[in-house]
Amino acid sequence: MALLITKKCINCDMCEPECPNEAISMGDEFYEIDTDRCTECIGHYDSPTCQQVCPIDHTIIVDPLHIESNDRLWEKFVVLHPAG
Repeated sequence: MALLITKKCINCDMCEPECPNEAISMGDEFYEIDTDRCTECIGHYDSPTCQQVCPIDHTIIVDPLHIESNDRLWEKFVVLHPAG
């Protein structure tokens, strides 16, 4: 499940530097998450850091158009961060 930043985003710049996969960047109006890079922080943290640092509740949510299993998120992590 990749995450999605909703229109509630106030562009506070808190989430972008926290993403270990560099999946967050500024879009046309507010920050966006690259679904190909988002692993919901699997492989790095116990929960998504972007959600933890966001000052506006329910601004970063599960993207209903990109539902993925934990196995798929681990596969993306391995591709993004190859060993050695």
